[in-house]
Amino acid sequence: MLNSFVIEAVFTAKFLSVIHQIIFLLVAALGIGLFVWQMRKITANINLGRDKDISGNVSERLNAVLLVAFGQQKMFKRPWPAFLHLFVYVGFLVINIEVIEILIDGIFGTHRVLGFLGPVYSALMATNEILGLLVVVACIIFIARRTLTKVPRLTRGPEMRAWPKMDANVILITEIVLMAALFAFNIADQKLAQLRGHDLPGYFPVTAGLVDLFGSNESTLSLIAGIGWWVHIVGILLFMNYLPSSKHFHIIMAFPNVYYSKLEPKGQFSNVESITHEIKAMLDPSYVVPPAPEGIDPQKFGAKDVEDLTWKQLMDSYTCTECGRCTSVCPANLTGKLLSPRKIVMDTRDRMEEVGHAPIIFAPAHYKEESERVKVSDERTLLRGYITPEELWACTTCNACVESCPVNINQLSTIIDLRRFLVLEESAAPAALNTMFSNIENNGAPWAFSPSDRFNWADDLFTASKN
Repeated sequence: MLNSFVIEAVFTAKFLSVIHQIIFLLVAALGIGLFVWQMRKITANINLGRDKDISGNVSERLNAVLLVAFGQQKMFKRPWPAFLHLFVYVGFLVINIEVIEILIDGIFGTHRVLGFLGPVYSALMATNEILGLLVVVACIIFIARRTLTKVPRLTRGPEMRAWPKMDANVILITEIVLMAALFAFNIADQKLAQLRGHDLPGYFPVTAGLVDLFGSNESTLSLIAGIGWWVHIVGILLFMNYLPSSKHFHIIMAFPNVYYSKLEPKGQFSNVESITHEIKAMLDPSYVVPPAPEGIDPQKFGAKDVEDLTWKQLMDSYTCTECGRCTSVCPANLTGKLLSPRKIVMDTRDRMEEVGHAPIIFAPAHYKEESERVKVSDERTLLRGYITPEELWACTTCNACVESCPVNINQLSTIIDLRRFLVLEESAAPAALNTMFSNIENNGAPWAFSPSDRFNWADDLFTASKN
């Protein structure tokens, strides 16, 4: 009788373990599959842009990734938020090791499978817990900065309406919940090991003193451990699929974006190839203009919509952290003009998702009410539909926004291409610029004087000095 009871109990336990593994595999496959689906859609959206060859200088590009993307180099221009962000960033990287363990345990029905690493495992678990606690502290401070102190660059501006503010808080609260679930799992797991008389691999400096928090009932502790384990891993899968809808997507996009960032001097603008050939032909009659590729429509001068921008400029918009550092240092914005470099990037992303597929599960850009963005006209294009000429002409091309961006976004390149369209396709430059263009065309200089009169000032000065 006893043997049959033991056999039945073992069979039930194995059956439940198999069910647990099957459910976990289905949940993991669904979460990873949805993320891959979203990434494919985002890739298609980025490929709406014009082709641009960005190759070579591999060592220089990898160095930029190590310093800017991994090393957070540009974040430390503002040390206080940089250190808080560093805790969250490093915590994210290290805690992923425990996520790998949870995935292995879920698939194969094991428990703390990496425990065989001994002291190394103890060091990893200790690091995880310390960083997890620092993540919670940093997230609480970040929430306070956004909701209580209301740091201007995080809350002000026409682009910072309901969705961007809510998105930031959703991210921070989710990270706190994920850490709390992990701590609950560790507390219950340690107490269960203690009650059952066996050693639990790992060292847990944060939760070791809290092992009595949930009492000593094994059934209750098993339930709490299971809930903590499932909430942590399912929460990570849900969070992973929320990322493409969120400014937090930069934790993925920052690395390729920094790798493909501009290596030339910031003040060096790109040239329109067709205009370059025309000028070379004017200066050198023997220059042969290469024929345009067959079957390809002539390229517009500048950009009116997202299809006229390059894939790199569209990638920039998916990398934006919405931190507002660019806008906070923009001299035009600081003097009360309409330009906000952050808005330029966010508008580009919203318009790209409007033109392209609907890749995002939560799709905030698609379901915004009109009040959720600044509607500037009835045109359904990036220029005038989202961004006004007044914003563009406020830019001084000083590159302060580019220099300040922690993920190497080039806001200025989009502004320049939109302005090129206004000038070269629509002849819609401001009156002062049109006057300058006419003077350059007629007089060879920006001033309204003929070349023969250009040195009259010197003659007048000479005459005055003699008198």
